[in-house]
Amino acid sequence: MSNLTGERPPHLGNLDDPNMIGDELVFFVNGKKITEKHAEPEMTLLTYLRRKLGMTGTKLGCAEGGCGACTVMLSKYHPHLGRLIHHSVNACLAPVCSLHHCAVTTVEGIGSVAGKLHPVQERIAKSHGSQCGFCSPGIVMTMYALLRNNPTPRMADIEEAFQGNLCRCTGYRPILEGYKTFSKEGGCCGGRVKGNGCCMTNVDKTKGYVNNHDNWNSTLPAPLYNPADFQPLDPTQEIIFPPELMSLGKTQSPTQLRFRGERVLWLQPASLDELLELKALYPNAKLVVGNTEVGIEMKFKNLLYPVILAPAYIAELNTIKHTDLGIVFGASCSLTVLGDVLKAAVASLPSHQTGVLTAVLEQLRWFAGLQIRNVAAIGGNIMTASPISDLNPVFMAAGCKLTVMSKAGQRVVVMDEKFFPAYRRTILTPEEVLLSVLIPYTKKSQYFAAYKQSPRREDDISIVTSGMSVTFAEGTAVVTDLALSYGGMAATTVLAKNTANRLMGKQWGEELLQDACSSLAEEMVLHPSAPGGMVAYRRTLTLSLFYKFYLTVQQKLATEGVCVEEVRADYVSATEVYHQKTPSSVQIFQAVPEGQKEEDVVGRPMMHLSAMKQATGEAVYCDDIPLYENELHLCLITSTKAHARILSIDTSEAEVMPGVVTCVFAKDIPGSNMTGPIAYDETVFAEHTVTCIGHVIGAVVADTQAHAQRAAKVVRVSYEDLQPVIITIQDAITHQSFYQPIRTIQRGDTEQAFTQADHVLEGEMHMGGQEHFYLETNVTVAVPKGEDGEMELYVSTQSPSKTQVLVAKALGVPANRVVVRVKRMGGGFGGKESRTTVLSTVVAVAAHKLKRPVRCMLDRDEDMLVTGGRHPFYGRYKVGYMKSGRVVALQVTFYSNTGNSMDLSLSIMERALFHMTNSYSVANVWGRGYLCKTHLPSNTAFRGFGGPQGMLVAECWITDVAQSLGLPTEQVRRLNLYKQGESTPYNQILEHITLDRCWDECLEISGYKQRRAGVDEYNRTHRWTKRGLSIVPTKFGISFTALFLNQAGALVHIYTDGSVLLTHGGTEMGQGLHTKMVQVASRCLGIPPCKIHITETSTSTVPNTSPTAASASSDLNGAAVYNACEILVQRLEPYKTKNPKGCWEDWVRAAYFDRVSLSSTGFYKTPDLGYDFETNSGRAFNYFTYGVACSEVEIDCLTGSNTNVHTSIVMDVGNSLNPALDIGQVEGGFIQGVGLFTLEELRYSPQGYLFTRGPGMYKIPGFGDIPTDLSVSLLRDATNQKAIYSSKAVGEPPLFLAASVFFAIKDAITAARAESGLSGPFRLDSPATSERIRNACEDRFTKLCPPALPGTFTPWAVIV
Repeated sequence: MSNLTGERPPHLGNLDDPNMIGDELVFFVNGKKITEKHAEPEMTLLTYLRRKLGMTGTKLGCAEGGCGACTVMLSKYHPHLGRLIHHSVNACLAPVCSLHHCAVTTVEGIGSVAGKLHPVQERIAKSHGSQCGFCSPGIVMTMYALLRNNPTPRMADIEEAFQGNLCRCTGYRPILEGYKTFSKEGGCCGGRVKGNGCCMTNVDKTKGYVNNHDNWNSTLPAPLYNPADFQPLDPTQEIIFPPELMSLGKTQSPTQLRFRGERVLWLQPASLDELLELKALYPNAKLVVGNTEVGIEMKFKNLLYPVILAPAYIAELNTIKHTDLGIVFGASCSLTVLGDVLKAAVASLPSHQTGVLTAVLEQLRWFAGLQIRNVAAIGGNIMTASPISDLNPVFMAAGCKLTVMSKAGQRVVVMDEKFFPAYRRTILTPEEVLLSVLIPYTKKSQYFAAYKQSPRREDDISIVTSGMSVTFAEGTAVVTDLALSYGGMAATTVLAKNTANRLMGKQWGEELLQDACSSLAEEMVLHPSAPGGMVAYRRTLTLSLFYKFYLTVQQKLATEGVCVEEVRADYVSATEVYHQKTPSSVQIFQAVPEGQKEEDVVGRPMMHLSAMKQATGEAVYCDDIPLYENELHLCLITSTKAHARILSIDTSEAEVMPGVVTCVFAKDIPGSNMTGPIAYDETVFAEHTVTCIGHVIGAVVADTQAHAQRAAKVVRVSYEDLQPVIITIQDAITHQSFYQPIRTIQRGDTEQAFTQADHVLEGEMHMGGQEHFYLETNVTVAVPKGEDGEMELYVSTQSPSKTQVLVAKALGVPANRVVVRVKRMGGGFGGKESRTTVLSTVVAVAAHKLKRPVRCMLDRDEDMLVTGGRHPFYGRYKVGYMKSGRVVALQVTFYSNTGNSMDLSLSIMERALFHMTNSYSVANVWGRGYLCKTHLPSNTAFRGFGGPQGMLVAECWITDVAQSLGLPTEQVRRLNLYKQGESTPYNQILEHITLDRCWDECLEISGYKQRRAGVDEYNRTHRWTKRGLSIVPTKFGISFTALFLNQAGALVHIYTDGSVLLTHGGTEMGQGLHTKMVQVASRCLGIPPCKIHITETSTSTVPNTSPTAASASSDLNGAAVYNACEILVQRLEPYKTKNPKGCWEDWVRAAYFDRVSLSSTGFYKTPDLGYDFETNSGRAFNYFTYGVACSEVEIDCLTGSNTNVHTSIVMDVGNSLNPALDIGQVEGGFIQGVGLFTLEELRYSPQGYLFTRGPGMYKIPGFGDIPTDLSVSLLRDATNQKAIYSSKAVGEPPLFLAASVFFAIKDAITAARAESGLSGPFRLDSPATSERIRNACEDRFTKLCPPALPGTFTPWAVIV
């Protein structure tokens, strides 16, 4: 090693010998001893479990500890604590080398379907908390680890445990509700009762009404499941900690461990002296405790640390001492231990001493997820020197003292403004290690607080953090000491020294506040191009957070009798610390008719057929298929330029790297390089030109995924930049860069109507895109069959047939040589409708070239880079309306950011135009849609498919109309709602419309009138927090807008034992399609569902299938299944007639012996469809799904944070095939919409580079983002004759109802703006992030931090 210094002590041996034999790594997995003789320091526990042990229950979701899909339980005896510790950890970050003498418990180890499910597994399944199931093993293990430590947790404990877990399907409610049954609060939903006891106890069952809810007048909801069916938790039956490890932990003294890998040496010193020796030998070695930072750097920043020191179990680094000055924590203490010790101290110490301790605890509440806090060390947090650290500003403001040590000795340094000299640097020398941290007690007359603002409360990276401390001359309000520390305002954590000096000696009051704000505005400046963007918001936050501190201190001084002005009553909410309330919920659906046979499961809340397997980790996803013997792994080579000519590609370095077999490029394609879902306007591999960052240029194939990824990073591509580079919609408009055709829908005479309208207003809004964030990324396994060009592909795709066609095209073989198989997907949401072929064609070409199986599962950052997402939209509108609020004319122009290929963008724009009036009847309409050709990865289908974009603009202009007239928005919306028999802009007459019923029921169950009065009263008495309320309808057209796709096939086999194998053209991605198809077949054949099985979707069984999309899959495939089953029923009828007392098996056998076919195909095509844009005629949709939602929110006007207080949803889904699945779709779609409209923000550089490439920077809703109070009601008695068994489509329609949250936020902002004398319509773009909310709540603080003028700087990120 080049960084050796000095003599090496003899006991350390020759650590630099590449042939050095490492130590044996010993650990246990699910009670079984593992002895690994060749431990690889760069291998994570997740990779070891999945690839070495073949245990695929634990899933890879993000590889950065941000989603929780890989959660396992780690158990170890800690000698310095003298006890056994169980905690949840992220297997994707835990280095396998860190597990010596640990016991790992995975989802497979606690229960199985064949054996016995653990109660944690059973309850998530039976409470309908598992849809796609990819996140379920991680959620199960998080809950399991909590119960191992605390068998009767509080709900607050459960909510805290889940801060590090994400789910994209369910909307979280059923998971929390199922697991609430473990808690002290018990199994009641809490929906309609204050205090203890079940909310159902006060029901007058003679009337069938719930009486103890003021605004409730519906029939008693039937339960979706019965908690009485759950098996009890018995803590005595859990897996025991291996006795061998227990005795080793108690008796064996620590020994040094050494593991040498391909590139990295891992050293685990046994003592502090050994650590200091090693740090002297390897000054540049990284110290790793939790690997929550170094693991990320090595994976995502392409950094290599040849030597890693692991000091996690050194006694001195884990010591905790209580002193007169404060509490000393060893640097290796985990953040969980830190929190536990501080909680105990706060409970026992006098309150005046606990200021800093309480502030640290407040930051820890929102610090990452529990899995990270369990392993991340306090010392690592400091030494990482992140400029947006949550804790460092607190430590700096508190003046924490750090003890650092090297072989040369030890010294104490104070965390002050000199401690971080530069970005990611500290004043420690390379040989020094951080030994301990002293967190001081506060003194009398000292007040301390900490603040953090982030896009999402839970598990999120900060935008701005702060620690603030003020000390007064005793008994006065005169400042004697002040420290204001900020993170997120520079390249390091900084102290506002100038401001502090300026305020010294001043009286705590209004004059000081004004001085502080003007001084902070001058001192806390950011360049308009600063990394992270949001410059005006971040600057405003420095003032807003100080103002919160100012009011908090003022309030405390007043209560302690110091002579200061009292805090105004309407200002007090600015001082309140946010505490999450436990969510409550109610679900209402229509029970099956009296007399329906017990075995007829249609209309019953039947559990998802795979839920149990998903909860135990036994459900097989694409990457869970066991490795083939000679299988290889592939990694993509992608463009780093948005628009450039490829000059050369140098693979020489990659080809000689370990494990590399070959590189694959366009020249290796045996068939055609042209591809695309509709138009062939894309290439499998870019050949001459790249048109986006992330454009696939080639691929590296190697023996392992790690080798392939390392080699792909060293492929050198030389480019010549091309102009123009078009990134944003505005760029495209400037350059007139549009795809053809440009679609227009027109009805009536808008120009004439504008002249007759009382008022005309114009407006515009931008709606950001959205990443699908399916938990299972794109994956393909391609297996060449060795003859006739045959190939079998296992793909996570919604479009098996399109995959088959495009792979065959690339290979130059007929489609009949390619079989595509889909068992299930870990989520899809439209993202796997067309863009999956970007990967599957590449993998197929590589497998064809090498004649060996090839596998590729994209990492999260690769998937987000390459695959595109929901189209960003820009809408301009002009609307004419009468004094009453009746809208009479509308002109709207849409622009979508299509990306570098057409993909499905034309159909998406068409649907946006079809939905441009949402649920409102407008006599004169003109709408036009432009597809912007840009240099971004092609955007694609996403739940709603253009509908939400069109409808959001509609809700924007209807809100503007109401605001301009000073009328209640709900009044204007209700006035303009469609009525039975009215016609849409595309001339489709509306039949069986239920909008008015949904609207009225939503008003009723939400208690809208009382709620509105409550909101108005709240806003009158609160200045710095405001509430808002909104009720929003949706009308979603059901059918593919491309006529030919409205068809489906099915294949049903009856075997001689009476079992039925069912296959249809739809794919299962968590929505429960297979479950519904079994329900349909069960009713039609008259047999119980247990006799029916669906194994997979395959192009070899049902050909030429449409994608599972457009919400129409239950309708289309259900009708095809019904058709096939009806044919079989007719064939069996003679045998039933002959033997009426016989059973199903008797009739099947009789038919078989009579040589009657027991197999049938089924087919269905939707009748009477076909719209023509040229003539604006024909039926575009088979029918419409309607819904209405009412939401109430609370915003913090000083920070922009928002809380969803209440949501009521009424959804017309016809006669539900399965209320449990349909309510799951409503709730899951709604929460995904909450992400779209309030949280999820894709951030691109002006050059087209995507910054948000994982859960670290891209935030989907978490457990804490669901409404505190949620009611979902499926509309009663709303049969639909146009679909199977009178049901309706449910997948996409509910998503838009989350716009009720967006417009409730806008309503709250309106109240905040009124305080500053602002009224009337204002622009609020989507998503309504904390930044946009704060900036819209204009006040004295925003005025001090005006944004730089556009055009005077190059922004860090652009709105695409």
